[in-house]
Amino acid sequence: MAQWQDVCSVDDLQPDSGVCALVDGQQVAIFYMPKDKIVYAINNYDPFGGANVLSRGIIGDINGQPVVASPLYKQHFNLQTGVCLEDETVIIPAYAARMENGSVQISMTEQPHEL
Repeated sequence: MAQWQDVCSVDDLQPDSGVCALVDGQQVAIFYMPKDKIVYAINNYDPFGGANVLSRGIIGDINGQPVVASPLYKQHFNLQTGVCLEDETVIIPAYAARMENGSVQISMTEQPHEL
């Protein structure tokens, strides 16, 4: 069962962009899509570039999948599963995220990697 933690206010988020938060000692990239009224949370670490930069990536949609493109080498990561679209053997942690009463909440329990 998910254990939800308040991370920040929805007002702290940038629409259609990402921010980074420290949650349980881990850098988490949080992406806010106001049109869809949804937030996504993945680990901020880009395994290809070796740096915590995914929160600065460009978000979009590829074949109906919400993705972030790494600002370093442009690999795309599915925001729901953490799976890299260019190399499905590379998976970063993806976390449950929601907006409740004006707060962004995250459960650090990893989500399943199903596509």
